[in-house]
Amino acid sequence: MSKKKKSPSGPAGGTDLLDKEKSKNKVMPPSKYQVVIYNDDFTPMNLVASILVSIFRHSESTAWNITMDVHNKEKGIAGGPYSKEIAETKASQTVNFARSLGYPLLAQEEKIS
Repeated sequence: MSKKKKSPSGPAGGTDLLDKEKSKNKVMPPSKYQVVIYNDDFTPMNLVASILVSIFRHSESTAWNITMDVHNKEKGIAGGPYSKEIAETKASQTVNFARSLGYPLLAQEEKIS
């Protein structure tokens, strides 16, 4: 049977070294992120739906449902859960594509809690 080691400070205020090692070795799963598109008064709904199909690989009907969420609720979840890097890339691709056409569409990655 293994014995627990106590720190030199004694049993009253000591730290169990085995418990400390266990907590140090715990691996937390990576955080997940989603991409959110925000409504504006300038970007056409057709463009938002097109971006959802081309960048996020949604079907046309799903893309229109998300587009209507963006329009009616001021924002819509374009995709996720993703790793942080993938969410950043997709948000950046969305914004860059819209800006290349002269529209101020905003898409950001948000951590899923």
